[in-house]
Amino acid sequence: MDRKEQIVELIAQGYRNVKALAQHFGVSLMTIYRDVRELEKDGRIVRKHGELLLKEEAGEIPEEGMPTCAYCTKPIEKRLEFTYRLRRGRTVRACCAHCGLLLYKNIKEEDLESCMTWDFINCRPISCFSAWYVVSSSATPCCLPSAIAFSSKDDAEKFARGFGGYVMNFETAVDAVQELMKRGTPVRIKM
Repeated sequence: MDRKEQIVELIAQGYRNVKALAQHFGVSLMTIYRDVRELEKDGRIVRKHGELLLKEEAGEIPEEGMPTCAYCTKPIEKRLEFTYRLRRGRTVRACCAHCGLLLYKNIKEEDLESCMTWDFINCRPISCFSAWYVVSSSATPCCLPSAIAFSSKDDAEKFARGFGGYVMNFETAVDAVQELMKRGTPVRIKM
């Protein structure tokens, strides 16, 4: 697979800027800029406000330049973004792990290709499915009840010791956030 094809795949996985791609390939920024220009000319990617997007994703961004959450419609802050990649180049974005976890049961398993979010501490991309979540902490970076993603269970446990909440894997967090969102139902999280 040539580098341009790899760039398209990396953009789909969350590599959204030229610097990250240059570091990944161990080449100069100019080399990646040349590849990006060719991919833009071919209509495969779009550069918007310094961010690299697949052509299909560019249509999801409103005029103001901010993508919005598929669940709550809030503008998406990059460091909290939760993204499902679906077949046929479709993408479903959420503003945070809370909304991303709520969207999961609305996505058909056969359409799902991958899911990515960002580690809350180091802002590195991580798979949603292997992440650890702190649910219902006193820290509320976005929606309530909070759900915050971490790449390691140890980091999630340290965070929960300081801010409260429950440490959960993906499946448990999906169920917990859905239960917490039910109207009129007192919920106790079972561990």
